[in-house]
Amino acid sequence: MAPDAGKEEARLPHPLAAAPHFRRRPRRLTGLEEGATMEDVYLASVETDRGVKEQLRLYDTSGLQEGVELPKHYFSVADGFILVYAITSLEAFQRVEQLKKEIDIFRDKKEVTVIVLGNKMDLLEQRQVETEAAQQWARAEKVRLWEVTVTDRKTLLEPFTFLASKLSQSQNKSTFPLPGRKSKGNNCDN
Repeated sequence: MAPDAGKEEARLPHPLAAAPHFRRRPRRLTGLEEGATMEDVYLASVETDRGVKEQLRLYDTSGLQEGVELPKHYFSVADGFILVYAITSLEAFQRVEQLKKEIDIFRDKKEVTVIVLGNKMDLLEQRQVETEAAQQWARAEKVRLWEVTVTDRKTLLEPFTFLASKLSQSQNKSTFPLPGRKSKGNNCDN
């Protein structure tokens, strides 16, 4: 899941979707402005640090408007979270801080992998969020934080490899069904 501050400026996956290992599946909901989406779904094939390819299903919720809350069930079923902010927006970083608090509340502090991406690291002259302040917050919250830019896709490899590696370690504990994964209590051998 990739919630952000609800601003287009912090939206990360568009360039990712163009990569051959990402496929986009938009989910449009009625009642929203024409063309607006509640979420976009991406399937990603990511190699872990052990050399195993894992499939990740990413729900990009960056289309949320100010004042619209993330549906609560997302907090309980997600195996991990990617929180994205633009380093050029203090407001976006503050929204990420708030989302992390919500994750802690709704997950009842149960262990979940959370990574944070500070996008637009190529726009240093417009920086509003200082690297050290963001890293200090990340250490206090016990999350990993990377500064990335979609103009240099190599900056995205390490965070996604880390996420896939962490999630594959606890895959059997997952509450979210993926193709090929047997859910708890499902004794079907079909």
